[in-house]
Amino acid sequence: TRRDPMRENSRLCAGFRPSSGLYRNNSLKTCVVSTAPPTVRIVHSGQACNVEEERYSERVSTIREGDTLELQCLVTGHPHPQIRWTKTAGGASDRQGDSSLRNETLRIESISRHQGGRYYCKAENGLGSPAIRSIRVDVYYLDDPVITVHQSVGEAKEQFYFERTVFLRCVANSNPPVHYTWRRGKEVLSQGSDSGVEIYEPFFTQGETKILKLKNLRPQDYADYTCISSVRNVCSIEDKTAHFSLSNRTAPPSIKLLLDDPLVVNPGETVTLVCVASGGDPPPTLTWVRPGGEELPKRCVVNRGTLTVPMVTVDDGGAYSCVASNNVGNPAKKSTTILVRGLRKGRFWITPDPYHNDDNIQIGREVKISCQVEATPPEELQFGWLKNGRPLRSSERMVITHTDTDVSPGTTNLDIIDLKFTDFGTYTCVASLRNRGTPEISIDVNISSTTVPPELTVPRGRSHLIAQEGDTVDLQCLVSGKPKPIILWSRVEDSGPAVAATALMPDGSAQMESYDGVLRINNVTREMGGTYRCQTSQYNGFNVKPREALIQLVVQFPPVVEPEFTEIRQALGRAFSLTCRLLRAHPARLLRYEWKLGSRLLTVGQFSEQKDDTTYHIRALNREGYGEYTCDITNEAGAGRCTFLVTGKAYAPEFYYDTYGALWQNRPRVYGFKLQWTQMEPGAVDRILAYRLGIRQVGQSRWWEQEIPMEGNIQKGELLTYNLTELIRPESYLVRLTPITRYGEGDATERIITYSAPVNPHLREFRCGFEDEALCLFSQDKTDEFDWTRHSAATRDTKYTPNTGPSSDHTGSKQGFYMYIETSRPRLEGDKARLLSPTFNINSKTSSSSSAAVTNSPTYCFAFFYHMYGKHIGALNVFLRQKGQTVTDTSVWSLSGNQGNSWSQAMVNIHPTTAFQMVMEGVRGSGIEGDIAIDNVTIEEGECKEPPPKSEFNKHISRKWWISFSPLTPRSTVLYQEVGGVFWFS
Repeated sequence: TRRDPMRENSRLCAGFRPSSGLYRNNSLKTCVVSTAPPTVRIVHSGQACNVEEERYSERVSTIREGDTLELQCLVTGHPHPQIRWTKTAGGASDRQGDSSLRNETLRIESISRHQGGRYYCKAENGLGSPAIRSIRVDVYYLDDPVITVHQSVGEAKEQFYFERTVFLRCVANSNPPVHYTWRRGKEVLSQGSDSGVEIYEPFFTQGETKILKLKNLRPQDYADYTCISSVRNVCSIEDKTAHFSLSNRTAPPSIKLLLDDPLVVNPGETVTLVCVASGGDPPPTLTWVRPGGEELPKRCVVNRGTLTVPMVTVDDGGAYSCVASNNVGNPAKKSTTILVRGLRKGRFWITPDPYHNDDNIQIGREVKISCQVEATPPEELQFGWLKNGRPLRSSERMVITHTDTDVSPGTTNLDIIDLKFTDFGTYTCVASLRNRGTPEISIDVNISSTTVPPELTVPRGRSHLIAQEGDTVDLQCLVSGKPKPIILWSRVEDSGPAVAATALMPDGSAQMESYDGVLRINNVTREMGGTYRCQTSQYNGFNVKPREALIQLVVQFPPVVEPEFTEIRQALGRAFSLTCRLLRAHPARLLRYEWKLGSRLLTVGQFSEQKDDTTYHIRALNREGYGEYTCDITNEAGAGRCTFLVTGKAYAPEFYYDTYGALWQNRPRVYGFKLQWTQMEPGAVDRILAYRLGIRQVGQSRWWEQEIPMEGNIQKGELLTYNLTELIRPESYLVRLTPITRYGEGDATERIITYSAPVNPHLREFRCGFEDEALCLFSQDKTDEFDWTRHSAATRDTKYTPNTGPSSDHTGSKQGFYMYIETSRPRLEGDKARLLSPTFNINSKTSSSSSAAVTNSPTYCFAFFYHMYGKHIGALNVFLRQKGQTVTDTSVWSLSGNQGNSWSQAMVNIHPTTAFQMVMEGVRGSGIEGDIAIDNVTIEEGECKEPPPKSEFNKHISRKWWISFSPLTPRSTVLYQEVGGVFWFS
């Protein structure tokens, strides 16, 4: 059978406590809670090495590269705030395209060094200013070190000197700064240990480099050297090493290329570049690169110093460099260039007689035909001329000239002096490369009585075009002349509102080409309106002043209105108005409006020149008045529509997430949850009659539903409460809440209820020996530096630190478990680990005034066993954490220093006044022999009893005293102990 997870409800304030443990109907109380602006706190829940305070409220989290970063943004506020994560690094924005994460948890798996920086959590709910907190993420890493060998510049030039000074430079990228150690063979080198050795850091490297200087190289300096880079095992990053063997053969690299430079090839051939090392010890590594970081062709194959490019193309041409490196001196580099033969971009133009102010070709005057081609390599370019298909040679009247072969693109000119009728014909310019490795380019130019310069006109009635948005428009310029040139289209800069500021063409370019004089624009938009220019090109035609013409394009578009859609919630009988505003339209004259409810026409009219909106008034809303209202504003191009959905639906309820002690557990297998919410804008619609509550277990499909009736009007900000009981532990539940009015169901809202540490309203006794992996619902604090560890002596690692920590649990059993703090590296002095108990509700004696509640609050005895053995023991602190409207931590017990190799028991009376937790804090001391352990934690109602008689587990304690005193809050009992003649007290 399944338990019914719902019980009867009550309306309660957050701070109201009835006399019994459960909330029941006889404890009704109505109250109003004000909305609250957001607050935010960031906690680390991933694999952090260390989390520490920085500048008061800011925090810094240290994590190893490759680990998982997990940050949680804990927020309060009502309505529940929206959360957004962003990141900055190095003072500059690093949002990766303004991307952000709208989730409480920021998780980055396998974090890299570039993802370090400051992360911001922003919470806002529309009240006051957004709450923002940040945490700096410091990513730790250590790259492999690299040893490079250098010789002083002056000595490197004078090789005849026998004594030479050699520098061994060790470089490793790291965070935090790296620490270097040099070894020669097995000997550790340090400054001053050898008069012939000097170790230093260049001031400009900021600790990233360590140089070993060998002065006046000696025979014993020819040895194997090791550089050890270390970040001192921080984040468990192990040391890394690099080796170099220095000998009298050590030399920088030298290389040579076994090929021609430049290397001229035909398209489609296979190119092989060979680079060999001609010197260097150790043998250098050879690599091929292209300038500017350009990638090598994807088809290429690299085998050591040989680069093979099959099926070479024009795009593969360019410079290639062979680089040799052996970490001695500077890398050697030699370059070559691949030239792939090719011809492209053939053009021509006709120039009439430059000595006469006439653009036409006439008998008896001069005319020049020019031909231009881009060639690779330019020195192989050659031109030939044909007339009517026959070769043409230079003569007194037919002068053929060529530009210098070093000039690219190459140009050839044919000057016809004193043009005669017999010179009319077809002239062909033929461009080719001398080795015939690529196809030639031929350009035909006709010279005749019909060869005339171009004229450009716009067809009648086509200089001013009107189109509607979405149409296809053809802009046309008529071009005459022979040869007919290419037409270039562009937009004219204009300050008109319809033209884009950059005046780009529809395809986004500055200019478009047309061979037939037509520019077609598909799906024209209002931004494409404006003035367009068509003009003749100066190539593939006459070399004369360009002819041009202008065309005006006007794009009409329907009215743009607001709001396009809005929802209006109203109660029956109320009066209200609907307004539709005109933003822009073309044409903006003769505008009409039409109001409808569904398909029923309400009213029509026409806009005046002074008015840009229209309003419809509802004097008293009735049931037939609910529905979709539309207002259409029309012009010649179409209509713009405002839509208003008038509804009586209630707004969604807003769950209250900041309830104190919302979850409780009074039986082992079930738990309860106090569900609280406020109603958004309850007065906007008719009175809410009830709520439909739906609940289902996460992972299942079945819903339980029940109606919660409401009496009277709900006030804005009124906190409503419904207690859910019989929830199965540790399952989570999806809760859905839907308001109901006489109109019908309103907007629903959902939230997840997750089982966590229980709140016990009837605390009588609590015991935990940590024998269960669940740790009796103890939890690790997410804001400390490290965690407590569950352990037993039977499974203790053989590498444990001696002279500290227990050898059994408090009963003497090696199989029994306990909790302890491990203080070995990377822990630092002062690091804290906090263990949090489950949350308990007090068993209140009274529900009268607050002062009475404090006076009669119950007393509990908190007891535990501790083991604090080792010469580096830090401190063990116990805090009472009370969870009222604010969370407060009060110290109730503390002990520090070495207490001997035995378990001892501590007891302290506590007097909580509200829901509470116990916090066990272990503080790391000055060294690794500082493990602290705890076991058998108990909480019992009533004051602490006399301690048990001495046993061999507390044989070092000769006597104990308890003294009670009463400061303002809370009252505590102080434990005094005598250990070895020394009195310890807190």
